[in-house]
Amino acid sequence: MQPFTARSDSFAAKSAPAMELAARSLNSAYTCPVSARSHPKTRPESRRMFARKLILFLATASLAACVSAPREVAQPRPAPPPPARVQPVPPPLAPRATNVVPQGLRDELAQLWRTFPGKTGIAVRRIDGDWVVGQRGGELFPQQSVSKLWVTMAVLEKVDRGELALDTEVTITRDDLTLFHQPLAARVAREGTVRATVRTLINEALTASDNSANDALLRTAGGPAVVNDFLRRKGLSNIRFGPGERLLQSGIAGVEWRQELSAGRAFQAARERVPLDRRRNLLSAYVADPIDGASPEGIVDALARLARGELLSQSSTQLMLDTLGRTRSGPQRLKAGVPAGWQFLHKTGTGQDLPPVSTGYNDVGIMTAPDGTRYAVAVMLGETTASIPARMQLMQAVSRAVGRWHQR
Repeated sequence: MQPFTARSDSFAAKSAPAMELAARSLNSAYTCPVSARSHPKTRPESRRMFARKLILFLATASLAACVSAPREVAQPRPAPPPPARVQPVPPPLAPRATNVVPQGLRDELAQLWRTFPGKTGIAVRRIDGDWVVGQRGGELFPQQSVSKLWVTMAVLEKVDRGELALDTEVTITRDDLTLFHQPLAARVAREGTVRATVRTLINEALTASDNSANDALLRTAGGPAVVNDFLRRKGLSNIRFGPGERLLQSGIAGVEWRQELSAGRAFQAARERVPLDRRRNLLSAYVADPIDGASPEGIVDALARLARGELLSQSSTQLMLDTLGRTRSGPQRLKAGVPAGWQFLHKTGTGQDLPPVSTGYNDVGIMTAPDGTRYAVAVMLGETTASIPARMQLMQAVSRAVGRWHQR
């Protein structure tokens, strides 16, 4: 409706001069010199004639105004400028899925597992993601010294609660010595009685895998029941803790423990006197249902929770991770396959041999890539006839595969 109104207003304005002229003509007609008295009979006719002329004149004037007035022509709008040339922006890279196992890693671990002789368990968990991959990951394997992890955690929980201090001193005498690898025994032999802090015992138990240092921590924590209670309360499933080093090893070998067996090679000599069939049966039974058993997946889950700070206080978590980073045992196991530039912390375990079978040959740890991605890794050889170099090569191949398939 708006355009029609605008045109009507324009028409009225432009026809105004013609209308004014018509009005002047009409006024002139009424002032004609011929009077009514001179033409009495023609006065009505004159008015009718004048009216007809006036109507005709007005129509002609209006038409003239309409024709003569220039029509409003819409001005063409200027053409819009051409659109600016925009360089296409590539879509952002999709973030790597943290809950999808790299298929290449799955295939490579399966191949390593198939070609290695014996009962072997492998597990790899991405700590900052949501996947785990491996072979026989849910079965129980002998832990041996890997179980020192749980003793230290139980002790550090007591430190967190204020029940112990890292500077608390523990006394170790000849009656506290164990067997196999125990560097602390040399000090006891020289000094008779050794006093060591909880902090020192943790360092020796984890970095040097000292059995007597670990048993001193176990005694300070309250014994095997306390460690198993820690595992239960923290929800660390598929992980057992055994009766302690002396009873564990003597039970596997069929030897009744006596404290004098802790000196020198007295235990090995007593073990040699056990009938071979009995030793073989006891060792097979231990591998089949280890009293200190843990599954590879159970261990990598526990390591992941430790790394995320879910098991201990921040300070105790950091202490334990730093200590594991200084581990001196097993340098040619998992550690030797970790790519350059990565960080690695770990704990080893080594069981008894009855040729040609070796048992409980383990390494578990945490690999950290340069970009901060963390993987918990466990390789556990329940029993195998492979040589020590072949066992090391398997472990190196696993850690190397984790590095190779990172970010693929």
